[in-house]
Amino acid sequence: MKIAFLGAGALGCAIGSALTEGGHETWLVDRFAAHVESMRRDGLQVDDANGSRRVKVRATMNPAEVGAADLVIVLVKSFHTDSAMRGALDLVGPDTLVLSLQNGLGHEDVLSEIVGRERVLAGKTYVGGVLKAPGHIQSGVSGKLTIIGELDGRATERVRAIADAFTGSGLATTVSDNILGTMWDKLLINVATGAITGITGLTYGQLYEEAVLKATALAAIEEAMAAAKAAGIRLSINQAEQAWTMAAEGLSPAFKTSMLQSLEKGSVTEIDFINGAVVRWGERLGVPTPVNSTLVACIKGIERALMDRQKEGAPA
Repeated sequence: MKIAFLGAGALGCAIGSALTEGGHETWLVDRFAAHVESMRRDGLQVDDANGSRRVKVRATMNPAEVGAADLVIVLVKSFHTDSAMRGALDLVGPDTLVLSLQNGLGHEDVLSEIVGRERVLAGKTYVGGVLKAPGHIQSGVSGKLTIIGELDGRATERVRAIADAFTGSGLATTVSDNILGTMWDKLLINVATGAITGITGLTYGQLYEEAVLKATALAAIEEAMAAAKAAGIRLSINQAEQAWTMAAEGLSPAFKTSMLQSLEKGSVTEIDFINGAVVRWGERLGVPTPVNSTLVACIKGIERALMDRQKEGAPA
């Protein structure tokens, strides 16, 4: 299978290197020049439970170099989805499928407007990765599940073929007949911790020591669950406490959420596709979401302050 990753950060490289080693023609497309140049020159250094090795990957900044792929996996930041896909239409041929493995909700709608809903698949992955340096990642693939599916819940041959390709490359993957429910399950976990750590600057260890912050997190999760129920979504998480507990499973006390990492780097967050998605669904369905609305407003305020400081030339 010819597979192109649109967005080749730590997660794209972790999954992409596994598929490369599994015998698939895998391309890593990214705009980070130093990262791409390092991979083209030296291969991708992968550190994982098996040690450290270099994987000879195909990397480029130019989608035209790749040409049409069988599958495009979208892993760019949520707010870049539209511009990245429109700039990578060389990857899309007559039979190309497009799979989003991004966090949050709403990416499938954005992609459908560009390539057509009939091409779009959805999924969630618990594979992890850390970009240690250009061309060098820490990969967490072993034992981490990936779930994919058709937007309408059908178990088609095309989605089964993708799951088989992933599983055959060491990426445990299942096909879901309720992928929207799976996406909402993952959203609940992101809602539990992302915005709160972004606002407070706390690591997981610090966050889970503060009862008042747990109460806020549970309230945000409960709002998201109420919105999901109103939307007719079938969740596997039935209590807010479950999402709170699951959010920390397998993570060290020093772990920082991606939202906090983004703010520490002075970059925009994915708040609009996480807590912001809960607010939008709440508005659409008449479900009150005051806690999530407040968390979104606070993150937006922090982003504004960071941008103003950057314009003034002051340290972020």
